[in-house]
Amino acid sequence: MESLVHAAQQLFGIHLTGRQVLAFITFENELLAWSEKFNLTAIREPERMLTHHLLDALAVLPQLPTASGLRVLDVGSGGGVPGIPLAIARPDWHVTMVDASQKKVAFQTQAAIELGLGNVVSQAARIEDYAPPLPFAIVIARAFSDLASLAALAARHLAPDGRMYAMKGAYPLDELAALPKQFKVVAAPALRVPGLDAERHLIVMELSE
Repeated sequence: MESLVHAAQQLFGIHLTGRQVLAFITFENELLAWSEKFNLTAIREPERMLTHHLLDALAVLPQLPTASGLRVLDVGSGGGVPGIPLAIARPDWHVTMVDASQKKVAFQTQAAIELGLGNVVSQAARIEDYAPPLPFAIVIARAFSDLASLAALAARHLAPDGRMYAMKGAYPLDELAALPKQFKVVAAPALRVPGLDAERHLIVMELSE
C-alpha cells in the first residue's frame, strides 16, 4: 500500500494514519472476497482495485468541502465506492450509501462492521424512494446515471447550500448540454489518478437560485 500512502500525501494532500491504511487494505480484501461470490466489481486484481477504486475515490477529496461533521450521500454506491473510502479518509463525516441491490448493501454493511466505521450507514432503496431524516451537504455518485437523471433524482436530498458531485470519465459534453437550467455547473476539474490511464472528471453542480 506504499503507492496509496504516497499518492494520498503527494497528490491529494491527505495524510493517512496507520489505522486508515489498514482499513483500506481490509476493505480491498473484503471487496475482492465478496466479488468472487457476488460479482460486486469486475476488477479482481489487487493492483487495479487500488487504482480504479481506492485512488479513484480519494482523488475527489481535494475538490470536496473540508468542514467537519458533513453529511454525505453516495448515490448508487455499489461496492461501497466512493462512500467507504471517503468514510475512512474522513472519519469526522457521516456517510450514507444508498443502492437498490440488497447484496451490495449487505456487503457495505458487513465491510463497515469489519472496518469499525461508525460513521457509515447503508440503505437498500431506489434513490427516488429514499426518505432521509435530514438533507446532505454532499451528494456524490460514480457511474450512476447521466447528469440530468442524477440531478432530477437526487437534488431533493441536498441541503440549501449543498452540492452534487458526479464522478465521470471523459468530459461529458453531451450530458452537460442536456442538464436542466435550474442546475448550475460550478466546476468540472480533471482529476489525476496515479496508475490509471484514463480520463477522469468531477462535475460539481448546485441548484440555481
